[in-house]
Amino acid sequence: MTIEISKKIQGLPESPTLAVTARAKELKAEGADIISFSAGEPDFDTPKEIKRAAIQAIEAGHTKYTPVGGINELKDAIIEKLKIDHNIAYTREEILVSCGGKHSFYNLCQALLNPGDEVIVPSPYWVSYPPMIQLADGEAKILTTTEATGFKVTPKSFKDAIGERTRAIVINSPSNPTGAAYTSSEIAEIAKVAVENEVLIISDEIYENIYYGDDKIVSAASISEEAKAITIVLNGVSKAYSMTGWRIGYAAGPKELISAMTRVQSQSTSNPASVSQWASVEALKGPKDKIDKMTKLFKSRRDLMVSGLNDIEGIKCLVPDGAFYVFADVSELYGKKFEGNTINNSIELSKFLLESAGVAVVPGSAFGDDDHVRLSYACGDDDIKNGINKIKEAVSRLS
Repeated sequence: MTIEISKKIQGLPESPTLAVTARAKELKAEGADIISFSAGEPDFDTPKEIKRAAIQAIEAGHTKYTPVGGINELKDAIIEKLKIDHNIAYTREEILVSCGGKHSFYNLCQALLNPGDEVIVPSPYWVSYPPMIQLADGEAKILTTTEATGFKVTPKSFKDAIGERTRAIVINSPSNPTGAAYTSSEIAEIAKVAVENEVLIISDEIYENIYYGDDKIVSAASISEEAKAITIVLNGVSKAYSMTGWRIGYAAGPKELISAMTRVQSQSTSNPASVSQWASVEALKGPKDKIDKMTKLFKSRRDLMVSGLNDIEGIKCLVPDGAFYVFADVSELYGKKFEGNTINNSIELSKFLLESAGVAVVPGSAFGDDDHVRLSYACGDDDIKNGINKIKEAVSRLS
């Protein structure tokens, strides 16, 4: 018997970032000297007090099913966090805890979109936005941004992109892959356009704590009551608390939408892991000093990587506002050759750097921008220095 895979899944790409990371690990396991700038996770351990909270939860018997949308203790911690950080008031009925930030976005697409509905996705974008929209039979309407606007949407470009089937726009600030972050005035202008045109704002704030500005990241939901009514906030504990493997994300938004997302989750994963939920309560309610220390280290690493890359002929990049990625313009290297092979795009350049330099980066085409590659600086200073030197040496061999 031949098993036929559904047409929807046949056209679904594998996550490029996970694929590159897996390939780098394979080569390393085979004995190759590989430096990976591909992983999207902090290299710090989960704080001890959070791990202790998980152990205590196990010992207390909190290992059974929980309510589908999360335990009340975690919902209350999320409500308190959003009130303190953004002065936004939510109720438990407006909160959904899911199996990671990606799961939150997936639930949202399934609950919101009908066939042919459009979601405006600014490019460069996180690799999984368009596929998850596609899985919900929606269409990702790509809105290209450039370095000239700091890789950010302008009110005019947003308004011009709105069509009859537009349901929502994704705002990821700080951004994966560019690290760009919106100012409070920029968010207010985007919120104004969204309110006037009745377009939902999907505010992906997963990197909000890894921000290098003097002020705070502003949530679209905090701009006004009108903006809050059309905004769904997506966040989680994975990046700020170095809890990527714990798989806890959450959404805050209009009650009817959260209710629909909860129904989707009830028929797919049910509740997120119970022990992870209790650990996340401690993460959100506990001390924040480790976040500050981690962010300071990331800023130092950012400066090290940006200065090193900009010192390589043919590579240039903006200074990211947040997150832990550099989105480097490598288009000047296209057309150059190595051992008779011409490098024509970001995939070929990434392959060249992995095989010839032992450095893993993610091709920009995965993020909707083939002129760039993404490098993560969620690694130690020595890896950054060695990796930059390897890239510089490899690029010097191109002709």
